[in-house]
Amino acid sequence: MSLTITNNVGALNARNNLNRSSNALNKSIERLSTGFKVNRGADGPAALVISEKQRAQIAGLRTAIDNTEKAVAVVQTAEGALNEINSILIKVRSLALDSANSGVNDADAFAANQAEIDNALDTINRIAANTQFGEKALLDGSAGVTGSTSDTDVTFLKGGSNTSDGTYAVAITTQGERANITAGTSQTGNLAADEVLSVNGVSITLNSGLSRAGVVARINEFTDQTGVVAEDISGGTRLRSIEFGSDAEIEVVSDTAAAGTSSGFGTTLNTDQGVNIIGTIDGVAASGKGNTLTSVSGASKGTVVRVGEHSSDAALTETGAQGNVSIQNNALVFQIGANQNQTAQISIQSVNADALGVAVTGTKFNSLNEIDVTSFDNAQDALKVIDSAIDELSNMRGELGAFQSNTLESIANNMRSTLENTVNAESVIRDTDFAEEISKFTNNQILVQAGTSVLSSANQTSQSVLSLLQ
Repeated sequence: MSLTITNNVGALNARNNLNRSSNALNKSIERLSTGFKVNRGADGPAALVISEKQRAQIAGLRTAIDNTEKAVAVVQTAEGALNEINSILIKVRSLALDSANSGVNDADAFAANQAEIDNALDTINRIAANTQFGEKALLDGSAGVTGSTSDTDVTFLKGGSNTSDGTYAVAITTQGERANITAGTSQTGNLAADEVLSVNGVSITLNSGLSRAGVVARINEFTDQTGVVAEDISGGTRLRSIEFGSDAEIEVVSDTAAAGTSSGFGTTLNTDQGVNIIGTIDGVAASGKGNTLTSVSGASKGTVVRVGEHSSDAALTETGAQGNVSIQNNALVFQIGANQNQTAQISIQSVNADALGVAVTGTKFNSLNEIDVTSFDNAQDALKVIDSAIDELSNMRGELGAFQSNTLESIANNMRSTLENTVNAESVIRDTDFAEEISKFTNNQILVQAGTSVLSSANQTSQSVLSLLQ
């Protein structure tokens, strides 16, 4: 072996190995102090790419779980309000049943029941308007299918779960009609004698000396009981029902023969029945009830509109083309997944009294808002509308409950399991195995100490040359 002093190869070798051990020791210290075995791309390029994607997924899953919990709160807020409305409707139904017991009720009892029902309906409308989650209204229809009309004679009432966004033409082919009867003889002078007029079974005393305008006013004092409005038209005194449609009826008879100095209705029983409206929505025949049209097929299916009375004849609805109804589905959309388009949605329709019990067959009332219990017949018709409204609310609550249980809560549970497994997978790739790393740290620490000692010895080998020079 040759001895040189210019190049100390042994020292270089010892230094290189010491550098490797020092770097390995520093890396172990970093992994132990951070808890990650991959701290930069150089530590494991493929592992970094995979783990960063998993980190994004983990963050998304945690947010999605929070989203579903907030969505559950929204659904429960809506259902709580619906439950209260349902309780109100049960009370309204009891009042209608009480009025149906007409054998023991007088006019004051009927009026008291009706006043309480009117107050209850106002409360329903307030709950529908004021139920909010934060500032988002839930039950006024803005969280479901909304609509607007281009013609002021047409009012959008509600849409269905199958109603598609779009603009649909409304046309009336047969006018809806209120039941109406015009006195056979026009009253031209004041009543010559007292007269008793029976309107829908309600006896109305007309005092001697009443003018035609006075007769009209007197009959209208009993509108709440008869469901009939009197009006002075050019042909004489006319009676018309409040409601439109074939379930609206009028029966009128007087105890005084028709004459210019009597009401003119005469002693023969006069009857009339209204006519249901007929028309199309989006060019497809719709179901007509009273003055409401309901789309039963096509893209507009479920759309319900109400047509106003004719501008010159209150007994008829408008006719012909009535502009368009524009539909938009504003269903509540919830982001319930960690990735794009992983959403769920639900529509909550309006629960205003005007949108419940709409177009129920076999009753003169076209919505819950119209119910009247001031007579036996009215109470019977009102019960049918109230029952329909209760069914609608029950179905809405069922849909909300199914959405909460089967969609939101089930998906949240699944995401919690996915989150657990994804975190575990990311941990395997990125987290430090302390048992293994401490073993490496101890080994590298010993190598550094040994390398330092060896480098010191290697640096002393050149001094042995001095012994040859002595």
